[in-house]
Parts: sequence; C-alpha cells; structure tokens
Amino acid sequence: MIRATFAGFNTALSALQSNQKRLDVTGQNLANMHTTGYTRQALETSSLNYHGPVSHYMNGSEIQVGFGVAMDRVTQIRDPFLDAQYRYQMEKSGYTDSLQVSLDSMSKFLDETSIGGIRQAFDNIQSVLLNLQDPSKVNEAVFESELRARMEELTNLLNESARRIEEARTQEFQRLDGTGTSQNGAKQTVNDILERIGKLNRQIKYNQVFNQPSLELMDERNVLLDELASYVPIEVSYYKDQGHEGDLDWPDDLRVNMLYTDENGVQQKLTLVDGTEGAEGQNVGKLEFFHSDGTTPVTYPLAANQDYLNIQAKFTAAASATGQTPVSITARDDTSPQNTLSGKGGSIQASLDMLGGDKLTAPDKYDTGKIEAANTNVRGYQYYMNQLDNLAHGFGSIIDTINNLEDSSGNKGGDLIVGFESAATIGINPDWAAGKVYFGKGIDKEGNNPNDTALAMYGAMSWKYSPNNPYKNIAVDLGGKSFADYMNHVSTIQATDSTSNQNALKTNVTVLNGIQDSRDALSGISLDEEAANMMTYMAAYNAASRLMTTLDEALNTLINGTGLVGR
Repeated sequence: MIRATFAGFNTALSALQSNQKRLDVTGQNLANMHTTGYTRQALETSSLNYHGPVSHYMNGSEIQVGFGVAMDRVTQIRDPFLDAQYRYQMEKSGYTDSLQVSLDSMSKFLDETSIGGIRQAFDNIQSVLLNLQDPSKVNEAVFESELRARMEELTNLLNESARRIEEARTQEFQRLDGTGTSQNGAKQTVNDILERIGKLNRQIKYNQVFNQPSLELMDERNVLLDELASYVPIEVSYYKDQGHEGDLDWPDDLRVNMLYTDENGVQQKLTLVDGTEGAEGQNVGKLEFFHSDGTTPVTYPLAANQDYLNIQAKFTAAASATGQTPVSITARDDTSPQNTLSGKGGSIQASLDMLGGDKLTAPDKYDTGKIEAANTNVRGYQYYMNQLDNLAHGFGSIIDTINNLEDSSGNKGGDLIVGFESAATIGINPDWAAGKVYFGKGIDKEGNNPNDTALAMYGAMSWKYSPNNPYKNIAVDLGGKSFADYMNHVSTIQATDSTSNQNALKTNVTVLNGIQDSRDALSGISLDEEAANMMTYMAAYNAASRLMTTLDEALNTLINGTGLVGR
C-alpha cells in the first residue's frame, strides 16, 4: 500500500527541493570564485522523521520510515582555529613588514657597500693629511684647499645623512597619523575598521534575528578582522548578549579585544569592539596619538619642545566595555618598561619602536657604551642619529683640539670645524675659507716643524683609541675604532638589522601563505570540487525525479488496477 497522505511524494519533493538548493549554492560559489574574502557556502540538511502516528489508518505494527529531508540553513565553511592562526601571523608579518620599510629607507644612505659615502670621505681626508706630512707641501695653499674641500665633503655627507634620518622619521610618523599626506595613516584606517566592524555586528545580528541571510556581510567582517590584525594583535570571540546566555537559537555577538603587555610583563586585554552592546557607536573603541603626557595631541609639524621619541598610541576602549581605562602603547625599551602590544605587535608597534628606539639624549649621546646597550629590542632612528652625532662630535673635537695647540710662539690655528655637537649642524668654519683661521699653525714647539699638525691629525684619525695613544688626551671614545671603521661599524649594524628582519619577514610570509593555503583548502572555491558537486547533486536530483515518477506509476496501478469487482 502507498504510505498514508502520499508521504512518498513528500519525500521525493523534499529531495528535489534540497538538491535544487544545493545546485543554487554551488552556482553561488562558482560565481564568487574570485571575490575577495568570499567563503564557500554549503547547505545544511537534516532528516525528517515525525514522531507519533500521522494517520488514523496506520497500525502499530507498521515499520516507520522517514519523510524526507529538511533544509535547515545555508552556512559558511570556516575553521575558527585557522582564522586565529592567520590573524596571529598577520600581526607578526605586519610588524616585520613595517620594520623593513623603515630599515630600507635608511639603507639608501647608510649602506656604503656600493657607494662612496662617509667612510670614503674619511679615507679621502686621511689621504690628504698623508700628503701634508711632506714639509714641502704643508705650506702649499693648494693642499690646504684640498683638505678643506675633503672636510667639507665629509660634513655635507653627515648633514645629509642626519637630514634623511629626520625625513625618514617624519615619514614614519605620517604613516601612523596620516598628517601631511593625502592618504590615511594607521590611525584613520584602524578607526575606520573598528567603526565598520561595529556597524556590521549590528546589521548581521538584526538580520539573523529576523531570519535573513548575512553570509556576505560576515565575509566582509572577516576581511576587516584580518586587516585589523596586521595593525594590532587581536583576539576575536563570540558570545551571547545579556538575557540570551542559554538560548542556543539566539545569534552570537562578536567581540574584538586588543592584546597588550603591561609594564609588569603581564598580558592584558582592551575591548575595541563590544558586540552590539550599548547604543550605536558606543560599542567601538578609538585610536589617537599623544605625547608622553597622554593628553597633548600630536601636531604636525612638531612643536619646538616636542619630538618623535615621546609619541605614544592611545587606545580607548568601547564605551560599553565598563571598567576599562585607555591604554597608552609606547616603544619597546628595556630600560624603562611601558605598555607595548603583545607579540610582534603589528605595524603600529613597529613604527613606535622605530620612532622611540634608543631614547638617549645629552650627555649620554656621546658615550658609545651607553649607545650600544641602550635598547636591545629595536635600533630606531634615534640610535643611528646618535651614532652619527657621536661621529661628528668626535671628528670635530679632535680636529679643532689639534689645530688649536700652541706653537713655541704661542700661535694656534683656530677652529676648522664648527657646529660639531650634532651631525645635522657640523660644518666648515667660514673663517677658514676667508683666511682668518689656518691649518697647521701649532704643536711645533720642539722642532718647529710645520707639518706636525698634519702628523697629529693623521695619527688621531688612523689610530684606534687606546691608553697608549699619544693623542688620548684629545681623542673621543669610538669604541676602539678609527673614524672610518666606526662608520663601517654603523653601516654593518644597519645591514645586519635589515638582513635579520628580512629573514624574519620571509619566514613570517611563508608561514602566513601556508595558513592561507589551509584556509583556502577549506573555505576557498575549487573549480574541480564544485564541478564534482554539481554532477553529484544533478544525479541526486534525477534520482528524486525518478522516484516521483515511480511513485506515480505505483499510484496509477493502485487506482486503475484494483477495486473493479468482477472485471
């Protein structure tokens, strides 16, 4: 007998409908194969099997069979664990990538492996001083003019290097704040992402409450979360809002926490997006940049009493996240622990580290030992600026000290170098070119040899600092190096930092691509897989159609072939 109420037809009909819907979902997947952020969708189904008798004509001994398939919902195929891994790796890649941009900007003028730079300028000065040791040349104006030209070349290179470090530092800040450019900085981008995630949370939640699809909106939100992870380390969690904690059918809210490490080395959290809590706009946090006092906003250009070393990123939690105070993120500096972003910290932490790395100021700036040990995390712009300042200070003080030693008649040459307190201000004394100060007028008390000054300068520039140095009373500590070797040392440090970070960046990108491949294997669209699904669903659709035809034939036999008595 045909099952009561034509249940077989309902089974066949539900099979036709579900396979038609599967074909529709497959078509949607194929149509969005190249859509950025799109997640593969699938139809979730369940078996229909009513409990209890459905007809008065069923008896207790009849074997019960299900009544077909129910279409529950269309879902995304995603793995939250892979998402968390990907965003953690985005944080590390964002940090090393931003750091590499900064290091590359300095390598253009500090890397002297293929260009004639500051080291070559020192060698040129030393070569001229070697010529001036000849008594027949020391009084020749042409040789003194050449020495002046070589020293001016050196001071110009130091000026240019200092200027370019300052320029790179300004550009770093502009990448953070966006000030002075036509593009958004990290501040505008992060705040825009937070605002958009907050709005998407509400839109998705409302759609789900009213049973409206929101998968594409969830894709958009996931793309934003991935992008946010490149700026700051985040933790994404899903939860039920207040009053619906035990309601499994109630849609989830999404919360975004920023992870940071406090000054005691303990990991903390700050809520940047608080689901759909509070009024619109109250559920998102904000990023601003302040000076070290935490209240004075950064202006561009910086005021005279302000500098990039004291810039900090201030994150304010969502207003709905009660009890959370703003957090100021600073550069990583072992000498004075402050709040920093956890792990590698993303691109914002990298920029802060480059801006604030090595905060030494006078009188420590000329102490090589303190410069080297100042910051074991990141050697930022100030580190290299201090190195150049130390080099300029050492060169200027030695040259002027030697040239000002009196001869037997009480004569001295005067200052040849001025402004050597920093690499940005060092230069040739204009009085030298005007003939008001002279080279080689001193230190000939014993033999009255006019080339003693050249000998002394040559020795001071070529000999490394040591207790046995005959010019130790005027030498500046360059860490046991000559001027040329000291500059070579600075270039080597920069190159080593850059190479090390490049290797870290390659590793991070490789791992990131591996995680992305795993995500794509699960959530991406495969043409071969979807084509195989289409054939499978079409075969099932044809089978369901054949089932309905067979049931129709059986019903026709039942109606027309039975019940005619005496036929």
